[in-house]
Amino acid sequence: MELKLNKPICFFDLETTGIDIGKDRIVEISIFKVFPNGNKESKTWLVNPTIPIPPQTTAVHGITDEKVANEPTFNELAPQIHNMIKDSDLGGFNSDRFDIPLLAEELLRAGVDFDMKNKVSVDVQTIFHKMEERTLSAALKFYCGKSLENAHSAEADTMATYEILKAQLDRYPDLENDMKSLSEFTTRKKIADFAGMIAFDADNEEIFTFGKHKGAKVDKVLETEPGYFSWIQNADFPLYTKKVLTAIKLRKLNTK
Repeated sequence: MELKLNKPICFFDLETTGIDIGKDRIVEISIFKVFPNGNKESKTWLVNPTIPIPPQTTAVHGITDEKVANEPTFNELAPQIHNMIKDSDLGGFNSDRFDIPLLAEELLRAGVDFDMKNKVSVDVQTIFHKMEERTLSAALKFYCGKSLENAHSAEADTMATYEILKAQLDRYPDLENDMKSLSEFTTRKKIADFAGMIAFDADNEEIFTFGKHKGAKVDKVLETEPGYFSWIQNADFPLYTKKVLTAIKLRKLNTK
């Protein structure tokens, strides 16, 4: 089954220096863009992360400091990457919890004002886990009858993710072939930022999910304790969380 698209969708996968969204860096990114007319475009970049790649991470994806020493940095690649994804929805495997948040941090560090306001995301892993509870290699075997060669290379994982989603649509007739519906199906909880530090309550209002104000409405905290905003902005929080918090504060000021 081919995807029914109203706009392009970019499937992508990252290989990184680690799993800390706020501190780790991209060492490889592969993007596979599918257009509504069926055209496809693929790009893969090795990236110099400007920080050492830990040996235990190299053991997973095989990318060493030497391999990326002469590759462009993410700051240099950011305009190309953003240009490729800016008009598209996003798809990936565990992308809602890792790849999109980390990509957002890298883009923001590079001065690109990235957000998801006009995009939806489809996390193929969530469909898989809700339906079968397995891993990427098992998913490709289960849905497509193929073995995943070169696992933990960004390009192989990206192409496997694309193939799995198409096979999932064939297998599950109750899954709607529509990116917005798939995005809603793959959303685990409704959050305002990628890190899950600001979520939405039953009234669809932002609340903090951590610290002394856990469960409290964000706008109320900003009103009664304005110093809390400054503390977060100056502390080691993800850039996208700070961006969301700033937007909430500005919205509050504009309604006064």
